[in-house]
Amino acid sequence: MTYSGSDEELLDLFEHAPCGYVATDASGRMTAVNATLGKWLGQGPSELLGRKFQDLLNIAGKIYFETHFAPLLRMQGFFNEVALDLVAADGSKTPVLVNAVERRRADGSAAGMRIAVFNASDRRLYESQLLDARRRADTLAEDLRVLNVNLEARVADEVAERMKAEAALRQAQKMDAIGQLTGGVAHDFNNLLTVIMGGLDGIRKHVALLEPSAPAQRIERSAALSMQGAQKAATLTKRLLAFARRQPLDPKPIDTGKLVTSLADLLQRTLGETVSLETVSGAGLWLTLADPDELENALVNLAINARDAMQGQGGGRLTIETSNAFLDHDYVESITEPVSAGQYVLIAVSDTGCGVPEDVLAQVFEPFFTTKAVGKGTGLGLSQVYGFVRQSSGHVKIYSEPGVGTTVNIYLPRLSGAEAADVPERGSDATVVHGGTETILVVEDHEELRAFSVATLAELGYRVLSAGSGSEAIELLRREQIDLLFTDVVLPEGMNGRRVADAAINLQPHLKVLFTTGYTANAIVHNGRLDAGVELLSKPFAASALGARVRQILDQ
Repeated sequence: MTYSGSDEELLDLFEHAPCGYVATDASGRMTAVNATLGKWLGQGPSELLGRKFQDLLNIAGKIYFETHFAPLLRMQGFFNEVALDLVAADGSKTPVLVNAVERRRADGSAAGMRIAVFNASDRRLYESQLLDARRRADTLAEDLRVLNVNLEARVADEVAERMKAEAALRQAQKMDAIGQLTGGVAHDFNNLLTVIMGGLDGIRKHVALLEPSAPAQRIERSAALSMQGAQKAATLTKRLLAFARRQPLDPKPIDTGKLVTSLADLLQRTLGETVSLETVSGAGLWLTLADPDELENALVNLAINARDAMQGQGGGRLTIETSNAFLDHDYVESITEPVSAGQYVLIAVSDTGCGVPEDVLAQVFEPFFTTKAVGKGTGLGLSQVYGFVRQSSGHVKIYSEPGVGTTVNIYLPRLSGAEAADVPERGSDATVVHGGTETILVVEDHEELRAFSVATLAELGYRVLSAGSGSEAIELLRREQIDLLFTDVVLPEGMNGRRVADAAINLQPHLKVLFTTGYTANAIVHNGRLDAGVELLSKPFAASALGARVRQILDQ
């Protein structure tokens, strides 16, 4: 509000207001005092200027001003209804209530105080307000004392939390960097392995056509040994991709209890005669959504690790228990990796082996880390389990005690409103591959792999066209009638396999598509899972697998 009166009226309002007014400078000395306050004190304003406001108070008031009033005024910038006693020139006391506001300059520095003083002749009101003010001041002082006592502990807690968060970030960054490296290496290696395995298949086919002889048998043995090495290398790359979370998953609703039961015979053969296997399934087990083949691989890897841990003890017992579980907010906040609180299906794999020391547990999921002797393991088994579980939105936790044993807990998210997929029968992998006369377009930028795929399909009787890029493939599709497109997901020139397939189907709506890849890519895989309706042949693949899958899709 803007004052519209004269300067005389404004001065009169200040001098003769029914309350005392005081202004001080930064040192606390009074620079302005109105006539009302001077009348109460029996002194003229000129006698008061230059003195400090606390000089007008009795001894108790001066002490209170220094210990409570001034510090709290500096802290909060104002003070209301402080009960004090003014001492007049003749020694008489006047009970007053004091309000004060701190003055600040434009740069934020202290410029002094503005003080309003109200006469509080009613002694009962004065004493009540004084007591209340002192209680508030005492409470505030106690709060300040407690805050000061707890400050060091709070700072220590904050520092510990920050260090924990930084450690989690560093671990996540390290695992992500290792994942990117291993994923890239595995992708390129898969292309080479496909060519190697295809060449070995070709050698064995041609040797089979020769007359039986010692040289032919030696070639067959060499080819067989080479194929075994290539298959082991393919297993390693698959584990690398699992750790990097770049393997394409095909999740299905799973009853983990039934899956473990169906796997028991294979696991027992893996464990050997000196290790007994026990499976325990909880009642009312929930379903989960995961890739059943990869889950089986994870359990086999854990069983192999457990077997090796128990060999030095002459045997032992492996227990696989399935049950329902709940991860609460306190637990998920206490671990370093991002996990959602909620309902999970738990698969607990426990052994009675030698156990793992505590200082080693933090490293067991890193690729190529192993406590086994040289040549006894690749260090990829647990990293494959870790990558698969994390890619399935789950959580894995390992507990171990030297001399007692180890338990690995796998938590997979609960799936509601679905029926479990049938567990496939375990039988022979031998498949009779039938060819055909349809036209197939092979799109692959890796020259040797493209040549292998073309030769394999041509031997089966198909008419085969090939392209090294997406743009080349589109040109062929405009000129030729194609029955099936077999394309790599990752292609040069910025046109991936999905875009090629979409363009191809626009040109030829009845075209069928089979993708191939060495690792997941967002073109056909999202959140680590295959898009619905996508057909995929993972690298590396054998000639028989390619022929069988092509025929299967053409016959659908």
